[in-house]
Amino acid sequence: MHKREFLQSGAALVSTALLSPYILQRSNIMATSNTNFEITKTDAEWRSILTPEQFKVLRQHGTERAFTSPLDKNYAEGTYVCAGCGQPLFTSDTKFNSGTGWPSFFAPIEGAIATTVDRSFFMTRTEVHCSRCGGHLGHVFEDGPAPTGQRYCMNGVALEFNPA
Repeated sequence: MHKREFLQSGAALVSTALLSPYILQRSNIMATSNTNFEITKTDAEWRSILTPEQFKVLRQHGTERAFTSPLDKNYAEGTYVCAGCGQPLFTSDTKFNSGTGWPSFFAPIEGAIATTVDRSFFMTRTEVHCSRCGGHLGHVFEDGPAPTGQRYCMNGVALEFNPA
């Protein structure tokens, strides 16, 4: 084995050892995200009703690319509902332009969301889920506008818009 290959192998082993707690923790969160909710389905059932991108975000805690959702710039009057189960989550009067490239709101409809701690990617964030089906919606941050000071940064693919 050449010195370069030895160093690359060593770096890969050290990286794996350092990252494994984060990978395992994220896997445990994903494995339990389909329990203790009013609506539960198997992965096959979810795949039959969701697009591949919706499944990746809602059921596998993925994130859509910024500035790809038409809902980011939608300011029509109406209600944003969970794309997985249809539960109303946010109203248009709480939506604002955060400039992040994802639909953002300063408050959810009461009782519509649940949160968990997300420690993936070397950070601690508050992950937002639909309280009815457990679908991953996005994250909430403490840098939003008044009156709440919160920014619910949601994946547009996890939402559907129902005009008023």
